[in-house]
This record gives sequence, C-alpha cells and structure tokens, in this order.
Amino acid sequence: MRESALGLLQIRSHRDMKKKKKKRDQSTTVVIACIAILLLFFLFHFNFSIISTINATLDRKRLVPKSIRNGKIVHPPPPPTPTPRKSTRAEEISCDRAHHTYDICSINGPTVLDPAASTFFLMDPTSRSISTPQKPLVVEKVRPYARKSENSTMSRIKEVTLVAGPRSPKCEIQHNAPALVFSAGGYTGNFFHEFNDGFIPLYITVNSIFPDQEVVLVISKARDWWISKYKELLRTFSKHPIINLDNDTTTHCFPSATVGMISHGFMTINPASIPSSKNFTHFRAFLGKAYGRSHNLQNLPKSRPLLVLAGRSGGVGRLLLNQNEVKLEAEKVGFDVTVFEPTPGTPLKEAYALINSSHAMVGIHGAALTHSLFLRPGAVFLQVVPLGAEWVAEVCFERSARAMGIEYMEYRIKAEESSLMDKYGKDEMIVKDPAGFRGKKWSHEAMAIYLKEQNVKLDMVRFGKYLKEAYLKAKKFMDKGQ
Repeated sequence: MRESALGLLQIRSHRDMKKKKKKRDQSTTVVIACIAILLLFFLFHFNFSIISTINATLDRKRLVPKSIRNGKIVHPPPPPTPTPRKSTRAEEISCDRAHHTYDICSINGPTVLDPAASTFFLMDPTSRSISTPQKPLVVEKVRPYARKSENSTMSRIKEVTLVAGPRSPKCEIQHNAPALVFSAGGYTGNFFHEFNDGFIPLYITVNSIFPDQEVVLVISKARDWWISKYKELLRTFSKHPIINLDNDTTTHCFPSATVGMISHGFMTINPASIPSSKNFTHFRAFLGKAYGRSHNLQNLPKSRPLLVLAGRSGGVGRLLLNQNEVKLEAEKVGFDVTVFEPTPGTPLKEAYALINSSHAMVGIHGAALTHSLFLRPGAVFLQVVPLGAEWVAEVCFERSARAMGIEYMEYRIKAEESSLMDKYGKDEMIVKDPAGFRGKKWSHEAMAIYLKEQNVKLDMVRFGKYLKEAYLKAKKFMDKGQ
C-alpha cells in the first residue's frame, strides 16, 4: 500500500512538474511574441520616418534653387511683385516746387498741347467735360524759367498750364518724342544769361530726365534773331523743329511733357545730381559738337601762343582804359594777340573757331567772358576782377573754368586802378571796403556801382608779371601739340 501511495505521489509530482514546464514554455512564447511585435512596430515607424524625410527633402529640392542644393546659402526668391495699381490723375501730373531757383512739372502720359492757351491737356478718352469726385479737375501752373526767386523777372515769363479733367482738344500733329518746354525770355539778350539761365539748365534737364532720348523743344519767347543765333546749338539739343509757344495755332500731341528746367546754380553742373554723371567737361564737348564740326584751326602749326584779348566798348562800364598797352605788353612777352569785341550779331561759329584755336584768353569780368566756354581744357584764362566784383567773378567764370580743366588765373585790381577812386575818393567805404559796403547780398545798387560805373586802368608793371606767367603756361600748352 505504501509503495502504491509513493508511486501515486511520484506520478502526481511528475505531472505537476510537466504542467509548470508547460506554463513556463507558454510564458516564454508570449514574451517572444511581444518582443517580435515591438520590433516590427519599431521597424515600421523607423522606415516611415526615413521615407517621410526623403520625400520632404525631395520636395524642398524641387522648391529651392540649385544654388542652395549645391551648398550655397542664399535667400529664396521673393514672391512676385504685385502689379501696381493704375496711377490716379493727380499722379499723372506731378510737380517739383522744392527748389529756390526753379519749378518743374510733368505730364506722365499722352498729352495734347493747345499753344493758343499755353495749356497741356492729359489725354484720356474716358474723361468728361466736367470734373467729378471720381475724376477731380487737376490744374498745375508753372513759369518755365530758372529765376524763380526774382518776382520782377518771372512776371515777364509766360505761364504754362497742365490740366487733367476736361476733355482734351483734338490732336492735329502727333509727335513720337516727349515735349520739353522752357522760356527764352527773362534776361535773353545778355550772352552770359543765355547760357547761365538757358542752355546750361537745358543741358542738365535733358541729361537728367531724357538721357539718350529725343525731345521736341517747345519754347516761349523764341524770337527769330535768337533762333538764328543759336541754331547750331538748338539742333544739337534736338533734331525736331522747334514749336514756338507764342505764335503756333496747331494742337500737338506728345507721349509726355515736361515744363521747366533744372538749375544747379550759377554756371554749375553738379554730376552727383545727374543720373549719367555729366559734368562741365561733357558740356564743353557738347559745344564742340555744335560748333566745331568744320573747324580744325587748332591743328595748324604755330610758333607763338595765340592770346585772345576780350575787349569791351560803349558806356556799359568795366572798360579797359589802357587796352592798347595791354596788347603791346602781351605781344612783348611772346603772344600773338587778337582783340575780340563780340556784338549780339557775332556768329558763334566764328567766335568758337577763334577761341577754340587759342592758347590763352584775357579780359575784364563781363558777359563777353562767357566765351571762355569755348576754350580747350588746358588753355589759360586770366580774368581781370574789378573792385567789389570778387564774388561774381568767382560764380560766373572761375567755377566753370576750373570745372572744364582750364588753367585759371585771376588779377584783382587795386583801388588805384579803378575809376571809382577818382569819383568817390580813396577813403569812402565803396572804395576801401567794397565787401563791407556791399554786404552779403548783391543788390541792384551794388551792381550799378561796381559793374556799371567802374572802369579799369591796369598797372602795367604789376599786370605784366601776370602776363609773363600766362605766357609760360600757354607756351607749355602749345608745345604739347595743342
């Protein structure tokens, strides 16, 4: 019995051990299955991340320029610029009135000129005959002359009107080039002012607003004698016929129009204010293009430097009372001398031919010295400065001469060389202290005294030294083959 019991116990124990082993085997299987599931989940997630990264990279490469894909760091291109909205009527007529010497206005679109009314109309086929809140009447007026601050002068300049609003008149003549409008009034008739207030601002304006473009010149106060005198220069500015604003009765159409001229100050061209950086040497070359096409006198061989002695005549003041002595002394030091006394009728081609072929120029401050613009760079320019005229001598002729590369010299007379000492006495402030008498402003009273009442008799001992220095510089210029 006991053996049977022991056997039964052993059988039960063996069964229990088999059950426990089976349970352990099942637990191990479950654990292995869980691990396998976790591994599969991890591998699936990892592969998905890689695929997503690759796809994102490919997408970026399609969107980013090659320069970035090649390792160069640049910003992505900006979004396209939105199409600008159409200009309003006020924007199509614009004016710049911020300057002391000039105003300038423009119609920035097709325009028709009615010369009888001195008016430019903005061409708009949808405009009505009256203004509305949606299409307000826009009117600008400008006097196209570069002496804005001088009320008496500007009162003689015809006013030009620019209008947007009413229906424009019918176009009779169509032009393909824009219009540039200015006045030849004001101080016209004075050779200095015709350049200072006219042709130099015209050159600045053309090169600032219309570089490398054709323009049609529309001119007020374009008298026949003025057009005849400056015909070569005007043709160089524009190949188109001039439109005379005072006597034309035909309507003209233009792609745009500018009314007024830009001035940089007395006899000044500021290259920093011009997009093409034009300066006075370019203007001098422009004059050569107008007047020097058929003149090669400077190429003729010379044994002595040529000096042009600019004279003055009549009762206008600043006469050189001993001009013959000056001429003889200049010849004595080695110059060939030509006396040049221009008149309003002197052809500019002839004046240019003479001065462009010279090596030196001498003269008392005055409008005739504007011909110094015809001197070649490197030539000598000796300006005789009357008592009290130091400032005008600088701004009118010294600046431009130096800007053109001319060898500038200046002879300032003493009180003993001025006729003012005989009239007022050496102790009067007018004579002994012109700057104190004149003050900071160049008044009409000062102009009348120092520019119209005064004549000059040069001290030939002192002035002779200046002539000798001028000769040496001119001879050097000539020996260079100039």
